[in-house]
Amino acid sequence: MINKGIFFLLGLPRWCKRISAAIIDFTLCLLTTWFAFYLRLGMWIDIWRDQLTSDYLVGLSLAAFVSCCISIPIFIALDLYRAIFRYSGWPALLAVMRAISLYGVIYAFIFTVIGIQGVPRTIGLIQPLLLLFSVGASRALASHWLGNPYRAQLQLGKLPRVLIYGAGSAGRELAATIRNAKKMQVIGFIDEDKALQWSSLDDLKIYPPSQLEHLVKSLGISDILLALPHIGRSKRSEIINKLAKLKLSIRTMPNLQDLVSGKISVADLQDLDIDDLLGRNEVDLSDDCLKNIISNKVVMITGAGGSIGSELSRQVALLKPSHIILLEQSESALYFIEQEIREYIRCSDVNSILVTPILASVGSETAIRNLLGNYEPHIIFHAAAYKHVPLVEQNPVEGILNNVYGTLNIAKLASEFGVPNFVLISTDKAVRPTNIMGASKRLAEMILQALANHDETSTKTIFSMVRFGNVLNSSGSVVPLFRKQIQEGGPITLTHPEVTRFFMLIPEAAKLVIQASSLASGGEVFILDMDSPVKIADLAKKMIDLSGLTLRDENNPAGDIEIRIIGLRPGEKLYEELLIGNNPEPTTHPKILKAHEEFLPLKVLEQHLLEFEKILSKASIEDIKTFLRLLVHGYSS
Repeated sequence: MINKGIFFLLGLPRWCKRISAAIIDFTLCLLTTWFAFYLRLGMWIDIWRDQLTSDYLVGLSLAAFVSCCISIPIFIALDLYRAIFRYSGWPALLAVMRAISLYGVIYAFIFTVIGIQGVPRTIGLIQPLLLLFSVGASRALASHWLGNPYRAQLQLGKLPRVLIYGAGSAGRELAATIRNAKKMQVIGFIDEDKALQWSSLDDLKIYPPSQLEHLVKSLGISDILLALPHIGRSKRSEIINKLAKLKLSIRTMPNLQDLVSGKISVADLQDLDIDDLLGRNEVDLSDDCLKNIISNKVVMITGAGGSIGSELSRQVALLKPSHIILLEQSESALYFIEQEIREYIRCSDVNSILVTPILASVGSETAIRNLLGNYEPHIIFHAAAYKHVPLVEQNPVEGILNNVYGTLNIAKLASEFGVPNFVLISTDKAVRPTNIMGASKRLAEMILQALANHDETSTKTIFSMVRFGNVLNSSGSVVPLFRKQIQEGGPITLTHPEVTRFFMLIPEAAKLVIQASSLASGGEVFILDMDSPVKIADLAKKMIDLSGLTLRDENNPAGDIEIRIIGLRPGEKLYEELLIGNNPEPTTHPKILKAHEEFLPLKVLEQHLLEFEKILSKASIEDIKTFLRLLVHGYSS
């Protein structure tokens, strides 16, 4: 209420403020004269009684009248009412002292030097001193009382002006956090609930979505913050598509519990995830089925520090296994995922879950043999792979040794030790590959298919593969790259305007991998129905729009971000596929398909791989590519 009164005063016209200041000074002249008489006489003159004949009352009235007649014109002449009181400091106080000094000389000359009947001569000295202190104090009080809120409001005015989309509990908590952090200025809420519209929440008005365009223009809105934690992704995508037309920066709130608990601050408000941009609904997977596969089991994850491996580790921890074995050859990646999983276990109070970090390569027979012998895992999720197409293209020997021979090593040892389930994480790049990475992953698939269909191993270990497209926000994906390029002012680098890719959410991919193991009987390639592929150029344009920026092109040369075509990288395809053949079969899950694809018998494949090792030792890229064309159907470099 007080703040409203202050901002009402600050909002008054300048002339109105000057008249108010003059009225205050007029009142101070009267009060200081009355108080001066009290100090001189030792008693208050009762101004309300009918004592007009009293000499002192007449003297008081005359002294007060003269004070007003002298002070106000002097204050006006010396520009005291042109000073902005909320900025009052020493210069303003010195101006007051100069004005009161001139006033005091005139006032003392009248009442002390000349003298007036009924006015003690000392009044001419006491009253100017009192007026000096009272007027100075009024200016100092105005500076403090009006200046501090004004400066705070001025500082607030420099902050980004934001609207919160969603006036529920999440929106309210977000608004309170922003208000405390003072990093943004919340102007109001947007909500589709007609019962809430045009009402107020914490002194902030709730507007209907139809008012958005008007609000953005009239209130200078720079950001929209989404506080819609419980709506479906399709509805969320619909809202985002509408907001994209406004050319605003759209951000989403972090986990509400973390926000409220203080683990996450307003600075952690996130740019839209790529899944928000694509509007892809997460595939529904059976949690009960996942628990049956993992609960109270010993689970081993290779490549545990990578994008898929780390998410698999998180999802597995949620399902309460008895023991998680994290296998990773990168020390730093292993350290971070181990700490994260241990922290989850500590916070969840599930201390019975053991976590064992293993620093080793899947290609090390000694390390893997000891590992399987000591811990006897029930299921192995094999995510360890070199997956960056250009890097593997330039380092083919290491890529093939890791992706092919590492898989051969751990898969054969899993079969030897009787591990019940072995699931390979594959990629759509394995289908008719145009690069060494894709060819190496297809060879890894062929190894598992051969082992699954070999008479001596088919009854021991169930081998299966899960093949999917790009996982959103994984290391090396276009989304983090585009986001970084936008933050740096561009340009966004695109290899080709027609490049398209399938996309999948990382948690969805991890859950699919877990569930696929329950559907496997041996040798299947499981494929997720990933909807339609996405054109990367369209994705880049949408990310620019939702960052509140504009595309710079021939039609808009003054735009913010340019898209620059740099040409396809070595081994890169314009379009990715998920199936080699055209014979996918349904499974018990409506979104999971199954393919049985051609492969070589184990003994034949092993013989080829022995020959391939000799070629790798010579490190001739052309010879490597030639041999891959013989082994992998559809490969063309």
